[in-house]
Amino acid sequence: STANAPEDDAPSRYSRTERTAYGRYSRDANSSGSSLPSNTLEKRIEELERELAKERQENARLMKMAQDKEELIGKLKEEIDLLNR
Repeated sequence: STANAPEDDAPSRYSRTERTAYGRYSRDANSSGSSLPSNTLEKRIEELERELAKERQENARLMKMAQDKEELIGKLKEEIDLLNR
């Protein structure tokens, strides 16, 4: 049953665009071999790391919002129960 766990389904964690971009980037790097200057790859890595940091920050913000909303829903349900009594 752990085979169906979300963390085991790596492709679903990334959007189609991200997978396509990664695949294209990998093909470009492989097809050109070592002809790409290492500083170009380093700049690309830094750019991707910055993008990843932004996405992680946005993800944390959205998760906090979802948690806050879940807490509010719980409080409102309790209030509804009290009013119904």
